[in-house]
Amino acid sequence: MKKSIYSILIICLVIMTMIISNKVYYDSLLKESEDKYINNIIMNIDDENITKEFLIWVNTKYNHNSLVEINNYISNGTYSKNIWHSITGYSYYVLMDMYQNKYNDMENVRLSNRQSDTISFVGDVSLADNWYIMPKYDERNKGIYGILSKDIVDIMKNSAVTIANNEFTIGNRGEKLPGKYYTFRADPKRLSIYHEMGVNLVTLANNHVYDYGKASFVETIINLKNNQIPYIGAGLDIEEAKKPYYYIINGYKFAFVNATRAEKNVLTPEATIDDGGVFRCYNPDALVDLIKNTKEDSDYVITLIHWGKEDSQTLENVQIENAKLYIDAGSDAIIGTHAHVLQGIEFYQNKPIVYNLGDFIFNNETKDTGIFQMRLKDDGNFEYYFIPALEKDEYTSLLKENEKQRVIDNMNLLNINAIIDSEGKIIEKAQ
Repeated sequence: MKKSIYSILIICLVIMTMIISNKVYYDSLLKESEDKYINNIIMNIDDENITKEFLIWVNTKYNHNSLVEINNYISNGTYSKNIWHSITGYSYYVLMDMYQNKYNDMENVRLSNRQSDTISFVGDVSLADNWYIMPKYDERNKGIYGILSKDIVDIMKNSAVTIANNEFTIGNRGEKLPGKYYTFRADPKRLSIYHEMGVNLVTLANNHVYDYGKASFVETIINLKNNQIPYIGAGLDIEEAKKPYYYIINGYKFAFVNATRAEKNVLTPEATIDDGGVFRCYNPDALVDLIKNTKEDSDYVITLIHWGKEDSQTLENVQIENAKLYIDAGSDAIIGTHAHVLQGIEFYQNKPIVYNLGDFIFNNETKDTGIFQMRLKDDGNFEYYFIPALEKDEYTSLLKENEKQRVIDNMNLLNINAIIDSEGKIIEKAQ
């Protein structure tokens, strides 16, 4: 009996020795193979950021077969930065940022926590207490549903990111700018309405953010920060005013930038090295440079501009010319505000230029408006949609059937080389 047990122990020991020996052997082969893949990747990809340590990090953290897959793309001659997302679920730029722990130090980046691949844009918004919308908001006592229909709010809240133009100053200090006819100011408590609406990024490069002078402008910045509402286009110095805001959506890095050239009689100050104001683009060079620099470490750059002639659907030549400069610089879409009416849509290099989204919730007039959407597809391309709406009696609602088609038909008359179908999908007109 003892001999039998002893024999079994000997056999087990031999088997364990063989297993350990084989594991060491196969680990050695695996390490040799891994080093071979890594060396081949580094040798064939001209990118100093792709190091051995980075490749091991990606292979360990996101896809244990990533080294093989990257080598397959190299062998097939189909390698591009786009392959990182298909292999890991994150783009090259997002992976690099995470590897370098950049997001731990960046205040101007968020991971979208909404289960959506859609970015929604709306036009001019006024939450000013001395204008038309807020008195009705209070009087109707229905919260956000006193000024917006539920189906619109649902669209905004269900988008990965919803962006609105903040056309007012926020605070209780300061005096009206001399010589300015229209001035808009909101109590800081009104900022909770952005959360009700689903707005999670606002643009400030416009002609009303400085309506009550420097004191109120500074309050605006502070109050937006205190209410955790990200903003672009203005700041306490030019570095802040130019700074992009980033959202990570479905593993891709989106950068949003904002500038203004709206005022004919310029009263709103431009941010400088040591003083606050807006980011201007009367001369397009600074915005062109910003787009170029931002594109170097982003998958997509979305440029929002306050421009155009108020209450006119006729485009200014500078809009048409400069929009193309910004796309040539690397922008993936241009979205305009300020005209208070809808203007047309143009495609340039397959990128959309939405010249003006008009008023969204702004005053007591009856105006066509809408929501422009970029819907990100699995391959990293986009589908574009325009969802018609109507601002009437200090209330904005979606349009349906004949009224929806009426706005689409009117937009198609304004569009340069874009067509909006009956479902709101925007496509480039065949040449």
